[in-house]
Amino acid sequence: MMTKPARPSSGKKGRASGPRWLLPLLGLIAFCLLGPGGAFGQRQSQAQQDDRVADVVEMASKAIVNIKTEELLKTEPEEKKSSPSIFRKYFSGEDEVEELVENIGSGVVLDPKGIVVTNEHLIARAINIRVKFMNGKEYEAYVLGSDPEYDIALLKIVSDKADFPHLTIRDRRVRVGERAIVIGNPYGLSSSVSLGVVSALGRNLRIDNKVYANLIQTDAAINPGNSGGALLGVDGAPIGIVTAIYGEGKGIGFAIPMDDVMTILSEFTESKLTRPILGLFIGRQKEDKKNYLLVERVIPGSPAAKYGFMVGDRITEINKRVIRESLKIQVAIRSVKSRDSFQVRLTRGGRKYTVNIDTADVEEYAPQPVDAVLCGMRVSDISGYPKLKYRLRDKDGAVVVKVFPGSIAMRSGLRKGDVIVKINNNPVKNRKDFDTFMIEGLKRNYILYQVKRDDSLFFAPVKLDILL
Repeated sequence: MMTKPARPSSGKKGRASGPRWLLPLLGLIAFCLLGPGGAFGQRQSQAQQDDRVADVVEMASKAIVNIKTEELLKTEPEEKKSSPSIFRKYFSGEDEVEELVENIGSGVVLDPKGIVVTNEHLIARAINIRVKFMNGKEYEAYVLGSDPEYDIALLKIVSDKADFPHLTIRDRRVRVGERAIVIGNPYGLSSSVSLGVVSALGRNLRIDNKVYANLIQTDAAINPGNSGGALLGVDGAPIGIVTAIYGEGKGIGFAIPMDDVMTILSEFTESKLTRPILGLFIGRQKEDKKNYLLVERVIPGSPAAKYGFMVGDRITEINKRVIRESLKIQVAIRSVKSRDSFQVRLTRGGRKYTVNIDTADVEEYAPQPVDAVLCGMRVSDISGYPKLKYRLRDKDGAVVVKVFPGSIAMRSGLRKGDVIVKINNNPVKNRKDFDTFMIEGLKRNYILYQVKRDDSLFFAPVKLDILL
């Protein structure tokens, strides 16, 4: 049987077999799914993402609170003419005007018992703090602890409730480019939402003479009043607490990573809270592009005195952490708690020294007497000679009988004859109460005096960031 010879190849592609209408139909289907103007699949994916963002906002907004604080500012009489109308005026003598200023910010509830995280700069001088939920319920709050270096403060809502809406922290990696949601109260507009992406990680910057380190950068809109609000991922997990706006550029905002927030939260909620104290008053300095801590005062009887520290020493390293502008000093000193001993490197007269310190020495130390060695003043019970000298009618409180020049007490505005009636909202009945609440406040890195002077009351915050 003979067969036809095979046709030689012409080098051209053969035509597809099958019905001629099939190819146009497949093209039409592909156009519907992937064509211009947003393909069906892409539109569906975008819609799902939008719904996801809306779900996150609906859930998280219940745990984002509006924080309103009040603080007293003293100004010269001529300045009051330019004061905003929101101020209510209080006069204390002919030379001073006390203005009650209202500040507005945001906060995030992280515990069902009512623990709220916000920014330290919002509550640093607050005399009254109130938090308001999205449902309109409002509560008083007090400061549980603060860290000025991190710009973090923890508040406790005054309530017996243990079922406040709160956000749950998850252990997750934050990635540059992932979508980010900001929820806060800009300009007092509660539960405002903005959307963007994580622009960068680990940012260090200086704003208003304050150094911020290891921040998350985002292009989500952040405005005044957003401070303390939440930066969330689209999975609903908080990834940061809003802290700063970069005034030189639009669309640039920053947040404190949740890892740093949780470090502070765990420390301030420990049943036995300790703050290691070496016993030095220090100042940050920079020379030849190198940062160091200059020892300005050594507390007598402190571990620093025991180990031979001297005024003028330049500390360059703590517990193997080199002193940099971005280094959080209190973080460095708190890191020693996990070790039996640690090293401090310093220079003195051009020579380098290494000091080995037992951790137990700095953990167990508390300055005594706390009024003189810590605050640079002396206080007394209201009785006997001080009561007669300052013509006091008060029975409770601790009266200031001496203020040392250049001390923390002087910088806080205290004078002889002032009566400290409260410390961190705790009533002070006598000198013993003063010591007790001062040590407690020292451990929590937060001390706020309520002071009576003549017939007026004012509040004086005690800054502890220079104590090492």
